[in-house]
Amino acid sequence: MKAIVLLSGGLDSAVILARVCAEAKSCTAISFDYGQRHRIELEYAKKIADYYQVPHEIIPIDPLIFQGASSLTSNMVPQKDKSFEEILLQKTPSTYVPARNTLFLAFALVKAEIYQAQEIYFGANAMDYGSYPDCRPLYFEALQELFNQATKQSIDYQPPRVIIPWLHSTKEQIIQEGIRLGVPFEYTSSCYDPTLSGHPCQCCDACTLRNKAFKSFTESKQERLAES
Repeated sequence: MKAIVLLSGGLDSAVILARVCAEAKSCTAISFDYGQRHRIELEYAKKIADYYQVPHEIIPIDPLIFQGASSLTSNMVPQKDKSFEEILLQKTPSTYVPARNTLFLAFALVKAEIYQAQEIYFGANAMDYGSYPDCRPLYFEALQELFNQATKQSIDYQPPRVIIPWLHSTKEQIIQEGIRLGVPFEYTSSCYDPTLSGHPCQCCDACTLRNKAFKSFTESKQERLAES
């Protein structure tokens, strides 16, 4: 079984890579350099790929495509200091990059056809699709239908399957799975607006969700220990 894993450098995709490797699948990881403000994530993606000893490709995308369209690709600073509840209930945030995931997954399809991979893994989770239209279940269903119709693989054998392991999982559940698999979370970066030295800002949406998930996981673990 061959797989393409979209590896962002964050914890969601890192845990996916760990799971795919644990299942002994032949895997290629791909990341994207599209002029993102948090470009340091690519260094973390390389660390994770090296840790699991899988081939890793960084695909360059002309930054002019997305320039000015998002706070991740412009001088506009991502919104910060929202509460956990505000993040979950917000409409499409400034960190949405127009059609980015569609473009990423199109590149992944190219690689799947080249390497004759049967699976493409993407790290969207249950806390994403309330705010991001290209992280919703219906989006991935439509994308799979496109892959079913638009590939040589679909004629010769079968199209690659788009697999979203965390589509109904919270960050806390993903962390729990990562700990079970021994993922080195110190090799991941989630921040949308890291400092010049690469440290997380601790107050953007991504940092808030990550910190809350680790805190909740720790508290739940302590409660279980106390009960036992």
